[in-house]
This record gives sequence, structure tokens and C-alpha cells, in this order.
Amino acid sequence: MTLDAYLADPASRFATVAMTDTNGLLRGQMVSVRSLAGIARAGMGMSPVTFALDPTDVVLNIPGVSDDASDFHDDPLVVDPATVRRLPWSKPGHDLLVLSNYGGPMAELCPRSLLTRVLARAGKAGFAPRYGMELEYTLFDETPESAREKGYRNLRTATMHKSHDLVLYQVQQTEWYEALAGICEPLRIDLAKMHEEIGGGFLEACIAAGTGLEPADQLVLLKNFVRALAQRQGKCVTFMPRWTEDADSQSIHLHVSLTDGQGRKVFHDPAGRNGMSQAFRHFIGGLQRYIGDMTLIFQPTVNSYRRFAPGTFAPPGLTWGFENRTTCFRVVGHDAGSLRVENRLPGADTNPYLTVAATVAAGVAGILEGIEPEPEVIGNGYVQAGAGPDFARSMPEAIARLRTSSFAKDWLGERFVEAFAASRQSQHDEFCKKVPDVELQRFFDLG
Repeated sequence: MTLDAYLADPASRFATVAMTDTNGLLRGQMVSVRSLAGIARAGMGMSPVTFALDPTDVVLNIPGVSDDASDFHDDPLVVDPATVRRLPWSKPGHDLLVLSNYGGPMAELCPRSLLTRVLARAGKAGFAPRYGMELEYTLFDETPESAREKGYRNLRTATMHKSHDLVLYQVQQTEWYEALAGICEPLRIDLAKMHEEIGGGFLEACIAAGTGLEPADQLVLLKNFVRALAQRQGKCVTFMPRWTEDADSQSIHLHVSLTDGQGRKVFHDPAGRNGMSQAFRHFIGGLQRYIGDMTLIFQPTVNSYRRFAPGTFAPPGLTWGFENRTTCFRVVGHDAGSLRVENRLPGADTNPYLTVAATVAAGVAGILEGIEPEPEVIGNGYVQAGAGPDFARSMPEAIARLRTSSFAKDWLGERFVEAFAASRQSQHDEFCKKVPDVELQRFFDLG
């Protein structure tokens, strides 16, 4: 199905035009086919204040967008006809979904537009990234309403025990697995695998590797429609990196490889250790040098930093190793077709477009600058933690490092760095005013 075919079909009535905010949430409108024809030519207006919204529409501060100087005007969204999909539960004639992004000045703040720019810059340097993404989430036998009534405590997870790859729980949840696979077909999500993870109700779904914007588009759709599927089944999910101190951390793992202008695999050299080329080593060197200053991209909320509490299976630092899950940058594969690096730093709350953009930018810069990586970690990376480059360990540190990063300003844009850092500073300031329940329990009587 194409956009033109849908517009020409006399049975077509409505369509949904959507864009992605900085939280990775789809926002948009259902429009008539008559309106869609005009939108396809001239775009659809939406206020850039969308980029200042937290998930529950708390308005964060972005200079020029949501501050006292703002007029909350609309700017045009540009529809991408290549992204046409079918909504999984809508009736024919009401089921078209098409993705869009900002053009013009607001493209500087738009995650999808930003990834487009980074991929184009990598292309000019002679590299075409190929990437896939893994999404972790927890499924609950709770509705959003029942979870709220319980204060998000003592929630009933979909399965009881930790159950990594346990087929028993997979079979027990056949209806969930099959329903998720079912909605991926009309949404054109190339779902490669699904499995049980390391916690009650803890699951993972993986997007197959692809090129361009497509895998990031698919992960955005997966995150949003997993939520919708759960709610339609009387359940709910969370992508919080740490939703309770009793659960392990939740993340998005990004797998990346490169080809050159002739389609040759850049990362593979049969003469290199573990088949790694010198360019691959430099890619990792770039990740180690530049990712830390962009921690805020990979850890964008106040909850993100709880993922790194002692005892969780989260990266111990910006380390790397061959087939080593105790490092941040895990080299995976054994031949030209499979060799890649897995970035294990992003939390499950990160925006897929921004995660890919920051990772590709850092790695490609490493190749262009010939950056040698730190020594490979052999053995358990957790017991060797403490030396070498590191990411920001708190939100204030992450905000400060992004704001002062000349690399981030160069590759992601000064306006984006300013706006994203300001919005997250606003979020952090708001939460600093809160008094957590645990502080009342610890200090109210005898503190």
C-alpha cells in the first residue's frame, strides 16, 4: 500500500499522521482523506512545544519554545510517504498511519530529522550504518488504573519468577507473544525474536538489522504499540529503567555495523584479532571517547540513573570486550556478515532516533580521527571497573557534560544540545522538589 493508493481509494476515510517527541512517544492527529491530500503536499501544523513535554504533558523549559518568550505557534510537519503502515485494530478506510518529522528551523530539535542528518554525514564520510535494536520491558497483570491505585507498589507481574529464556513462561504467555507478533505485520515491524528476560514479567523484543531510518522507526512503533496492546488486553507495561529496587535494570541494546561506498563490510578483517579491522577498533575508540559526554541522550530521565545501582546487570563503565556482556560495548559475531558492536548503555526510556544518532556519530568520528580504544576487557568487567573512560553517573553531571560538549554541538547541533539539556534540567529541578516515600519512611520518626 502506498500513500497515493490510499488517497485514491474511494473507501478511505481517515488516516493518522504522527511524529515522535523527545521521549519516544508518538503524537499526531487523525485527519480526513481530503485533509491528508493537502498535508502530503504542504505538511501539517503542530506546535514545537511538543518537544518540551514530559510523558504526562508536564511542560519543561526550552528557551524559545516553552518559556516566557514563546507564542506556541505551529510549524509544519513533513510527511514521509515511505513510512505508510496499517494500524492493527482500525477498520479499513480508517487504518492508515504515516510518520512525519519537522522541516525548517524546528528540524534542529526533531529526533527523526536529527538522525537523518547524522546518517547523511556518515554517508558523506563513506559509511552506511546497519543496525538493529533490542527492547526490554516488563509486563504486568495490572491495568494502568490498578497500578496507579496501588501506588505502583506490590504490582503483579505477568510471570512470578526470574526466568531468562524459560520456555515454560513463554508457552504460558503464548497469547501475548502471538498477539505482539500479529500487530507487527500491519505495522511493518521486522520482529526478529522475543524471549523471557531476567525478572518476573521481564521480556525482550528485537528489531532485525536494517539501514536508514527504518529500524529506528520500527522501534518507536514497537514501544508505542506494545503499550497499546497491553492496555487492550487489560494489562500494562513499563519501560522505566528501574521501576522497583527489586527488579533488574531495563535497557535498549543497539547493534551497529558499517559498510563502505562499495558495500564492503568495514568492521571485518580476517587477519585481525577476533576478525576485527583497524576501522572497527577506531569505531570503538570513538564510542569510548565521545559517548560519555552524551550520556544524557542514553539516560534521559531522573529514573535512568537508578539503573546503575550495585548488583544490576548494567554497564560498569565505557569498557569493551569480545562477546563480553559485562562490558558496555560488546563486540559480537565471527565473520564479515555478523561482526558488529552492541551498545549496552541506553536505557529502555531512551529515544531510538537519538540513541542511534549519538552512537553512529561517536563511532564514525572515531574512524575519521583514528582513535585507538582502551585495552579490551578480558573476564568479568564488573570486578575490573573503575579505570578508563566513564559515562555521567548523575543527571546534573550528564546535563553539564552535554552542554559543554563541542562534539555533541558539532554532530547533533548547538540548538538541539541547548534545548535538550534545558528540558532535562527542568525535569531534574522539578523532581528535586519532591519528597520520596522512602525518605519519609527512613527519616520521619527518628531522622
